[in-house]
Amino acid sequence: MLNGMKKPMITISLLNLFILFLIFTHNKASAQPYTTLVAPVKKDATTSLYTIILNSNERYVVDLSAPFSWQRCPLHHYPRVACVSTECFQAQYLLSPSCPLPYTMSTTRPCTCMVTPINPRTKSCALAQLTSTNLTISWTDGANPTAKITFSDRYLSCAPASLLYSLPRGIVGLASLSWAPLALPAQFSPPFLGVSRKFAICLPSTSSGNGVVFFGDGPYNLLPLTKFDVSSLLSYTTLLKNPKSADYFIGIKALSISGNSIAQSPYEGIKISTVVPYTTFRTDIYELFLKFFKKAMKGIPRTKKIDLEFANGKNWTIYGANSMKQVGGDSACLAFLDGGKTPEHSIVIGSFQLEDNLLLFDLDESRLGFSSSLYFERITCGSFNFTTRV
Repeated sequence: MLNGMKKPMITISLLNLFILFLIFTHNKASAQPYTTLVAPVKKDATTSLYTIILNSNERYVVDLSAPFSWQRCPLHHYPRVACVSTECFQAQYLLSPSCPLPYTMSTTRPCTCMVTPINPRTKSCALAQLTSTNLTISWTDGANPTAKITFSDRYLSCAPASLLYSLPRGIVGLASLSWAPLALPAQFSPPFLGVSRKFAICLPSTSSGNGVVFFGDGPYNLLPLTKFDVSSLLSYTTLLKNPKSADYFIGIKALSISGNSIAQSPYEGIKISTVVPYTTFRTDIYELFLKFFKKAMKGIPRTKKIDLEFANGKNWTIYGANSMKQVGGDSACLAFLDGGKTPEHSIVIGSFQLEDNLLLFDLDESRLGFSSSLYFERITCGSFNFTTRV
């Protein structure tokens, strides 16, 4: 009797294995051949902030520093995350010291994970709950969006309406592109999908164009109807991390204007930001910069270039369009600011200097790829083709 029962069990097991084999081979044959995700980036004319579009029409402010994304949540119906979960720890350990969690935590049982999302412009924060939601984004073949994919249970924070103050009208929240484990680059690259933990971003200089952010290996094609991969223009330097913040930093050996070095002292911990509008220097660096800039301006309408010089011999060159801000007619202002005598960071590279540059944040290799201005290739960051709809 026992022997008679075993044979059917073995037969069923082999049949199941055969079915699984057929499913696997079918999935492999019909698998998405692309390993790059893409989303539009728009510039807001009023605030000069940038928004990424997810879920077809939801706009989120782009922030390279936030430890997690956040959004307005329904009043009552949204998933809670337990305070003893891995995701709760990942969200809380990078919270800003200026917005600590209160001693009185969640009184619900089981306990709910509480966090403090921050408005990146006003630096105001609020006590809110960590939650999860679905996020939809497009695949790309490098030239056009080709299909959509929905990620379920992506973690972000709820936020009150007051946190949207001073941000672009119509947004639903903030999208974190930092190196933190709950930022979008990590949550869009689960191991089974084949998307590398890297992203390339191209910020448009006008509110009428479509900038773009790619998640994955590329190709990164910014020109409609062509297959030119802009990553071929990139030079690289090391990405630096501070384990107590989610910011991206780089280090330079010198800063020069039109080939004349301002100082040879290395500057470590230079922050890259999409929410600080113009590059800021600590007062002593700014005064030195301004002195050399005025000297370089003598006899010419505009200085030729500003170089961030790296130890590996590569230069990130900031040309006139990214160093002077047009204010009407033939007038232009220097797009660099005095950040004060004791700022948190001695140099912060602002978003104006990032426009129409392709930046590749390679988190797996801890390196930053930079193109310098794309103007000389007759390319801008406002011409990506999002006309294909699926």
